[in-house]
Amino acid sequence: MDDEAITIRLTRDQAFVLSDWLYQVMFESDDLEGIVRERAVWSPIYAISGTLDTTLSEIFMPDYGPRLEAAKERLRANLYGGADEPTVRSEDG
Repeated sequence: MDDEAITIRLTRDQAFVLSDWLYQVMFESDDLEGIVRERAVWSPIYAISGTLDTTLSEIFMPDYGPRLEAAKERLRANLYGGADEPTVRSEDG
């Protein structure tokens, strides 16, 4: 088996938003098991989460919420060209 490490590059905004999402799924909602049924996948998820937690100083700053929202807005703008798309669409529209 090959244990060579893989490097994944994320922008700081991507890492911050992903870190928050992972925290919500893993610790706040306790929903990891519902989202990821294959427990073998948990190993890389925990590795990514741990790396983000030890790398990002933003997660310890008192203005966490506003920083997170600003990062989300920048990422949405990059994806949608400045027009914020809804993350959940209604069945009617």
